[in-house]
Amino acid sequence: MSFPWKKVLCPVDFSEPARGAMASAVQIARHLDADLVLFHAYQLPGYTLPEGSVVASPRMLQELSDRAEAHLAEWKALAEAQGAPRVATEKGIGEPALQIVHAARELGCDAIVLGTHGRTGLAHAILGSTAEQVVRRAACPVVTVRSGSAA
Repeated sequence: MSFPWKKVLCPVDFSEPARGAMASAVQIARHLDADLVLFHAYQLPGYTLPEGSVVASPRMLQELSDRAEAHLAEWKALAEAQGAPRVATEKGIGEPALQIVHAARELGCDAIVLGTHGRTGLAHAILGSTAEQVVRRAACPVVTVRSGSAA
């Protein structure tokens, strides 16, 4: 493992657990003078019906992209206000865990810091865990920040 880390990826879904993870990622980036990349992945909305598939219109897709960009800009400003030395934003379209792992590899990130929602039991079985999938698939170290345990 190369240390100190020079580029840290922090996936954000704009939830409270992501806010806690970002606070931890900012501390790491500040302490190591590392670049921080805030990353948001979202899936394209679509539905499969017996009659066929329904996909989002180009206008809806543009609205999703614009909304993600606006939220990322807000979170970037927050990370900078918290003291992150350098902050970039990126986004991906597709299954979040796969997009996070792909982004970390493609962007040359040394570590991933992400929040967990802390779901257990049936909710975990039905919804799965993006954090768990990232931990299993990532080639770099992954730091998970449990909801409510932000630094």
